[in-house]
Amino acid sequence: MLKGLGGLGDMGKLMKQAKEMQTRMEEVQSGLDSIEVVGESGAGLVKVTASAKGEVRGLSIDPSLFDPEQREVVEDLIVAGIKDAQARASAAAQEEMGKVAEGLDLPAGMKLPF
Repeated sequence: MLKGLGGLGDMGKLMKQAKEMQTRMEEVQSGLDSIEVVGESGAGLVKVTASAKGEVRGLSIDPSLFDPEQREVVEDLIVAGIKDAQARASAAAQEEMGKVAEGLDLPAGMKLPF
């Protein structure tokens, strides 16, 4: 009678995995706030600290850069440091999200989040 429904067991397994992954993703996303990355520019003269969510939390500028004639250079270094911190934050977030899929029997090439 239910002979043609053999794939339903697989679908149930897939739905269970999807629910587990959703729960894990929520846990990881909430934990991204506690992961900090440091972006740098100017060979470390400017350092920007950010959360893995990309929120800038701190800025450190080497005192040697405080020359009024170097203002534009310092501004460029700050922007570069922020961009580097944001790129590192994005990489850290993707790494954490990638851990969610580990151990799940997902099709090859499937990217997260859906």
